[in-house]
Amino acid sequence: MNLHLRQIAARHRLRMADIATAAGISRPALSALIHHGALPARYERALIDTRITAFLRQHGITADWCATDEPSPEIAMLLRKQSLTPQARRHFQLASDPFADPTTPEDVFLSGDIRYVRESMYQVARHGGFLAVIGESGAGKSTLREDLSDRIRREEQAVIVIEPYVLAMEGTDSIGKTLRSQHIAEAIMACVAPLAKTKSSPEARFRQLHESLRDSSRAGHSHVLVIEEAHSLPLATLKHLKRFRELKDGLRPLLSVILIGQPELGVKLSEHNPEVREVVQRIEIVTLPTLGTNLGDYLAHRFRRAGMALDKVADRGALEALRAKLTPTRSEGSLLYPLAVHNALAAAMNRAADLGVPQVTADVIRNV
Repeated sequence: MNLHLRQIAARHRLRMADIATAAGISRPALSALIHHGALPARYERALIDTRITAFLRQHGITADWCATDEPSPEIAMLLRKQSLTPQARRHFQLASDPFADPTTPEDVFLSGDIRYVRESMYQVARHGGFLAVIGESGAGKSTLREDLSDRIRREEQAVIVIEPYVLAMEGTDSIGKTLRSQHIAEAIMACVAPLAKTKSSPEARFRQLHESLRDSSRAGHSHVLVIEEAHSLPLATLKHLKRFRELKDGLRPLLSVILIGQPELGVKLSEHNPEVREVVQRIEIVTLPTLGTNLGDYLAHRFRRAGMALDKVADRGALEALRAKLTPTRSEGSLLYPLAVHNALAAAMNRAADLGVPQVTADVIRNV
């Protein structure tokens, strides 16, 4: 398996279709190279590697994309779930798990950057707009989505949140089920007019959808469509979302849209992608950043919510070692996202408990 090329493409907003074209291979063949490290027999691997390397260099990228070694410990830590052992919880006298998913608004950590993304989502939900929230796996996107729904309910806002189910959604029908405009329309009707009998013809169904949104809006409701895992949306559906946004009652838009996805969504929404040009011109893109300089504040917040001071668990040197561990190289980029931080520190706390040391130190961090 070689996912490094996909990570590079996402980070630099390169389209996989353009890479495949430059390499002279099909998209399925490129997918096979990325996910299985192999090409169909009709392709010459050395030639394909050379073409891809040349294409990346044209875009100023010199990273070794074709390395097929096992992931570094840092990347493996990001992907592998780590949980505190009962022994570790007893060792550090923790009544609750500081790495558990938030269950109350107070549990959600809000740095300046995260607060901006959170408020952007809230304003779109209440007042209209077209927004894409992009972040790496484990960056906290799902938490912000859940917080949005909870905040709307808690503040008793007249906003109907529409969330199509994406449990089996994939980018192509060859590996799963794509989310199409018909499915989005069904999700909207189920939330806005659940008792309405769906019309039979496509034209009548969408007219019914428009009328239902209009009637709901005149009754005082706003509507926001929230699609998670939006990086798996096919380009056709992305283009259709513009048409959903064009449903109006006079001048008033009837539906806002928030897309939430991994960096591949940013590649699809690149200004260099002519297939979605009309969408790109209308959508605001915000990126959920790494914890960066907020690492200490974030961990202090999580442990405080668990009833424990951070300095009782880890010393200052441990935090700097954790930062270094999750920022391995410039080419790989920072892994300083909540999920990776949780996994790395949980593993270190388990190790400290096994060793019987009172605190997680830099040496413990380096040796997990």
